Amino acid sequence: MSLPMVWGLLATMSFNAVDTYFVAQLGSAQLAAMSFTFPVVMVVTSLAIGLGAGTSSVIARLLGEERVADARQVAADSLLLALALSVVMMVLGLLTIEPLFTLLGAEPALLPLIRQYMEIWYFNTPFVIVPMALSALMRAAGHNQVAGNLMLVAALFNLLLDPLLIFGWGVVPRLEIAGAAWATLITRGLIGVVSLYWVSCRLQLTSWPHRQWSNLLASWRSVLHIGLPAMATNMIIPLASGITVALVAGHGVDAVAGYGVAVRIEPVVLIAFYALSGVIGPFLGQNMAAHLRPRQQQALRAIVRFSLVFGLLLALLLALAGRFLAGLFSDSSEVIAIAAVYLWIVPISYGAYGLVMSVNAAFNGLGLPLPAMTISILRVLVLYLPLALLGQWLFGLKGLFLGTAIANLLVGLLGYAWLKKTMHG
Repeated sequence: MSLPMVWGLLATMSFNAVDTYFVAQLGSAQLAAMSFTFPVVMVVTSLAIGLGAGTSSVIARLLGEERVADARQVAADSLLLALALSVVMMVLGLLTIEPLFTLLGAEPALLPLIRQYMEIWYFNTPFVIVPMALSALMRAAGHNQVAGNLMLVAALFNLLLDPLLIFGWGVVPRLEIAGAAWATLITRGLIGVVSLYWVSCRLQLTSWPHRQWSNLLASWRSVLHIGLPAMATNMIIPLASGITVALVAGHGVDAVAGYGVAVRIEPVVLIAFYALSGVIGPFLGQNMAAHLRPRQQQALRAIVRFSLVFGLLLALLLALAGRFLAGLFSDSSEVIAIAAVYLWIVPISYGAYGLVMSVNAAFNGLGLPLPAMTISILRVLVLYLPLALLGQWLFGLKGLFLGTAIANLLVGLLGYAWLKKTMHG
């Protein structure tokens, strides 16, 4: 189930990496400006992932009970909810660009560049959240290959549009950093339309939303029972990223640019963990019957082995190739050095971080969202923030990155123990 999602998610994650690569050619100021946008982009993405988790969990369990008509109804209601939430996020974002990025530590000179990007990118919000819900429907019904293929096509199209719109060619004007936002908006818009057609017409996974308000609310509650805690869980990730950007900003523009390069590379190398967490919830949801519980426990053992072994391989790879990878995005020795330090220290904890992703998704799939939210809160507020501040005070920027790694390792152990106890209880 995970393998088709690897290629699709790799393609999706490459959006940021590709945008960063081409924007970096414009200069360090543009690269730093885009780095400041990362936490905000992650907030929208995390909200979409959380809503998708709620949708996937409910639909997978309904399909497991062979309640196909109910599943289609809830699917339609969840898409309407996704559209409503995305419009609210878009409007709020457009109204708060300057105060928000000032709060994140952006220098006044960078605000015009940030505004050029985000004024366009925010219109992309519905095409992030609604297609994520559509992808969750496909995964819940076992159509992972379709979801992966659509994401792959989107990434290839974005790769073609980025240089065309950023640098201009022929009658196409040079839009610079705004061109990256336009490329994302056009690509995601087209893929959103195709995904909706595929889910509703080809796979017939939806019907029309409820017309009675009470029924619609009941349907939304079933999705948000998992979705709201999952959103909160995923929102904590960009919160940590925003805190880190603010802390890194105290070390200068090159430090922010270097961090921005590293966190664009990071999601790409973690792609297998994202894919695994994307399917473990539906898998556990479809195997809730008592006689299928051994399959759930077998899946947990496989996840632990994979996370630890693959995490160690990633740490070794990035320790050896981190400077080279950073050099693909920037010619600045300062930017490359900071990115390389991050890619040497933080990947030590990638195995534990990947395990946390799957643990949280597993709790959601089991219909138990509160443990996942608690684990994420512990990771960021109880462990990461104090450790990052302490590490920065003792060792500077390296200590800040070390605090991230230690927090990941500790919460990985905690999350695994909690899930194991729950599944054997």
